[in-house]
Amino acid sequence: MTDPLNHSYYAATAHAWRPRAFDGDDCKCDVAVIGGGFTGLSAALACAERGFSVILIEREHIGFGASGRNGGQLIPGLRWSASELEEEFGRDRADALFDLCWRGNRVKARIERHGIACDLKAGHLEAAWTPKDFDAMRREADYLASRFDYRSAVIEKADMNGHIASPLYHGGIYDPQGGHFHPLNYAIGLAQAAEAAGVRIRENERAHRITDNPEGPGVMTDRAHVGARFVIDATDSWIGEVEPDLGRYTVPIMNYNIATAPLANADALLPTDAAVADSRFVLNYFRLSADKRLIFGGGERYSQTPPHDIDAFVRPFMAEVFPQIADAKIDYGWGGAVAVTLNRLPHIGRRGNVFYAHGFSGHGALITTTAGELVAEALAGTAERFDVLASLPSKPFPGGKWLRGPLATLGLLYYAMKDKLG
Repeated sequence: MTDPLNHSYYAATAHAWRPRAFDGDDCKCDVAVIGGGFTGLSAALACAERGFSVILIEREHIGFGASGRNGGQLIPGLRWSASELEEEFGRDRADALFDLCWRGNRVKARIERHGIACDLKAGHLEAAWTPKDFDAMRREADYLASRFDYRSAVIEKADMNGHIASPLYHGGIYDPQGGHFHPLNYAIGLAQAAEAAGVRIRENERAHRITDNPEGPGVMTDRAHVGARFVIDATDSWIGEVEPDLGRYTVPIMNYNIATAPLANADALLPTDAAVADSRFVLNYFRLSADKRLIFGGGERYSQTPPHDIDAFVRPFMAEVFPQIADAKIDYGWGGAVAVTLNRLPHIGRRGNVFYAHGFSGHGALITTTAGELVAEALAGTAERFDVLASLPSKPFPGGKWLRGPLATLGLLYYAMKDKLG
């Protein structure tokens, strides 16, 4: 499928990958995985490492969706802060969630284990859009340090120019445990590692539905029925096409990114080479690529129709943050859908021998690898850590099939207006 949203820097600089076609071979396996993004790939790899036979089915190509198009930002945690999790769920569940979502870095571990070349860099900066936001960040940093011994650096407004050459922000929190990378090359690296472990990858193969047979679940595709003992649905934004009832738990939001031409003053823009995301509800997020381009994401659209000119849509957001490069040449512009849940927490669970994980709400570059590996743990019989994520509350969006999107859009527009009003 030709995709007008995928004129991306990542696609242009991706490692070589030969599409894996359906070849009509044995269509039985222990585990059938639907979706070739971070969640599906990490689940498939972790299952194969445990000795399961695995077939991974991808409608397009590896990393086609959000996994290959995102901002490349590695942000520890979830969309809720650690203190919010403790306030809502209590101390014990907060401890368990913190251990899974903040401590350690499964992405880094995979990169190191498999020698994945994906331009991994350390450091993430959350930039405060208002003084009130900065006060909240400072309180959270103090809480993380005292409660979990998790250390980050509080950056005062006067010191922000040591991290970002923009006058807009009122301080920030620098987290050395965060970072950034080339997401599509990470996905390709996971796919190569999965194949080496025995996973059979079938691209350009659409999964239509999950079937229920006496001998176990399976997946009906364009060309075959894949029989399995277990199925893992990792289709995220497209989950409603495979399991319509799960599609009620997310709505797609379109995000757009641009990449400038290589900049002579790149290091002056972001002196610490950290990835940056600001504190607005409709946030800006940006970082430098390995070849010194600014990769910038800004603005959201709640229509599935992309802007006529993605470059022109994103440029004003970049120019607001960095007026010194307002007229910089833009080489790439692209976008894609982010599956967002009602409460911004991922929706993870199982129904019999069918597992699912989706709705990472724009915070998925780290947690998706964790989720995939925990699904493999549960499938193999150890569900304790999987259950920590599966216990997160989730409700479907109101409004049914036709009104769910419009009602969600109204809510999102309300918060976007709050951004503008400060």
